[in-house]
Amino acid sequence: MGSWEFGNMVRRRREGVAPQTVGLPVGTRRRATGLRREELAGLAGISTDYLTRLEQGRATAPSTQVIEALARALRLPDQERELLFRLAGHVAPGPGIVPTRISASVQRLLDRLAHTPVAVFDASFDLLVANAPYDALMGETSALRGPERNAVWRNLVGPRNRVVHVEAEFASLIAQQVAELRRTVSRYPADRRLHRLVDGLTAASPRFAELWAGADPVTPTEPARRKRIAHPSVGELTLDCDTLLVAGDDLRIMIYTAEPGTEDAEKLDLAIVLGTQALTG
Repeated sequence: MGSWEFGNMVRRRREGVAPQTVGLPVGTRRRATGLRREELAGLAGISTDYLTRLEQGRATAPSTQVIEALARALRLPDQERELLFRLAGHVAPGPGIVPTRISASVQRLLDRLAHTPVAVFDASFDLLVANAPYDALMGETSALRGPERNAVWRNLVGPRNRVVHVEAEFASLIAQQVAELRRTVSRYPADRRLHRLVDGLTAASPRFAELWAGADPVTPTEPARRKRIAHPSVGELTLDCDTLLVAGDDLRIMIYTAEPGTEDAEKLDLAIVLGTQALTG
């Protein structure tokens, strides 16, 4: 088994995935019945060039993060996901690693929320998947690479998203995120990727280094449920932000909604329409 078998499986599965099953518009001028390379690359958070080299067997030894992202984007069932890992020379991540798999039941939940801004993060605050309405609201996420996909990194190092914070609120958010990250490290001490994230944050952010070195743990509190968002096309809007915790998979599902009939609801609808047109146009 080697890079050719891995690439061949990715290509065949890509060609067999209907765009509408992963929330993509079909369009009237579409020739391919499956996903285009650029579509799968965007869903998996990798470059189209890298995906091309993977499919053609010219790129070897993809990381476990890339394999998991491709399996997730292709909606592979458990047996095919494990096969994809084996073809790449890896074993599917075990219990000592931060879970990044989105189960079929959670995916069905996300599909039901296809018209609502939703993003899924793992226990280390890495963005696993964001739907089109979320990208329309917060800015496109498919181009984010490496540490830029981590919410703690983006808050402390950048690039930030469109949420507007007052200083005290932002300081509390950062303290809570660092405390949660510390607890994640204690649950997954063998995860080397997690330790690389902490090392990178320590080197890049003096504020993170200060908080990480602090002896006093932060008591978990209810995160802010109302978020102000500065949108470039519709202006500022305030939305409810609810975070659902998937205990068994250690995932965070973040959902943005507005009370029906309000000005914020109208702005949210317009932002999604304008953003989705821009992303698919």
